[in-house]
Amino acid sequence: MPVRTRAAERYARAVAAALAAVACLLLAANAGPTDSAHAPAPAPAHEIAPPAEELASSDG
Repeated sequence: MPVRTRAAERYARAVAAALAAVACLLLAANAGPTDSAHAPAPAPAHEIAPPAEELASSDG
């Protein structure tokens, strides 16, 4: 039969698991590119959406 653990031990394990989870989330959040020179440039505005004049004229 397994030995029952004390409440303090369970809380200590829970706190340790929470700290490990937060550390993993912080590492994952900061794992992006380190140099913006290697990042792709954003697309120019005329490649993202048609000009407003074209949208207004197509309403008919």
